Amino acid sequence: MQTTLAIDCGGGGIKASVLDGAGTMRAQPLRVPTPYPLPPELFVKTLLDLGAQLPSADRVTVGLPGMIRHGVVVATPHYVTRSGPRSRVDPTLLADWSGYDARSALATAFGLPTLVLNDAEVHGAGVVAGTGCELVLTLGTGLGSALFDGGVLAPHLELSHAPVRWGTTYDTYVGEPERRRLGDAFWSRRIRQVVEGLRPVFRWDRLYLGGGNSRLIRPEQLARMGDDVVVVPNSAGIVGGVRAWDLAPV
Repeated sequence: MQTTLAIDCGGGGIKASVLDGAGTMRAQPLRVPTPYPLPPELFVKTLLDLGAQLPSADRVTVGLPGMIRHGVVVATPHYVTRSGPRSRVDPTLLADWSGYDARSALATAFGLPTLVLNDAEVHGAGVVAGTGCELVLTLGTGLGSALFDGGVLAPHLELSHAPVRWGTTYDTYVGEPERRRLGDAFWSRRIRQVVEGLRPVFRWDRLYLGGGNSRLIRPEQLARMGDDVVVVPNSAGIVGGVRAWDLAPV
C-alpha cells in the first residue's frame, strides 16, 4: 500500500504525518514552529528534519501558503518576512521565494515523487465530496481558499488579498490578529458577514470552513449561515495529502 508523507506548512507552525492509502495516519502528527527568517534552503531542511522523525513514505505532499502554480511559488505571504506573519518583508527573501521551484527542490531533497499545492487546496482535498461546486475557506493566520468543481481542483485564486473594504483585505479582516482584537463573538459575526458576501460570487453547493480557527466560530452564527456551510477539522490539512494526488492536476 502506497504511503504519503503529508506536510502542512503554516505561518506559525509546520505539521506532518505519514498516511496510508486510505488517508489514515500511521503516526501521530508532529509539529514544529515555523522558523524565521526562512530562506528556501532552511525551509527544505526543516521539512527534511521533520520527515526524518516519521516512518518512511513512498511520496510527499506539501501544502504551502500563497500562490503556488505547478509546484512553483509565485508569491507567499509569511516566508518572505523577517520574523513571521505581518512583520516587515525582507527584500532578499522576497527575491529568493519568487519563482522558487519548491516541488523540484523537495523532490530532490526527499528523493521521492512530490506534490506541492496551496495549503487550503490540500485541506480541501481532505473534505470535498467530489460533486458540484465546493468552496473551502481556511481560517488561521489569515484566510486560505480553494475551489473544486466535480472534485476537480480549479486554478488557485488568492482571495485573501482581495479588498473586503477600503484599505482592508480578507486576510487582515478575518485573520488571527483581528480575532484576538475582536473576541470570538464579534469575529464569528464577521465570518458570517464574509460568507454572506461571498455566496452570490461563488454560488457554491457546499462551503467548508476549516483551519485552526474554524472551531471558534460561535454555533449561533454558524446556524445562521445555512445548511450548506460546514465546519471541518483542521486535520484535513494533513489527511488531504493522499487524495490531493487524484484531485489536482499533476
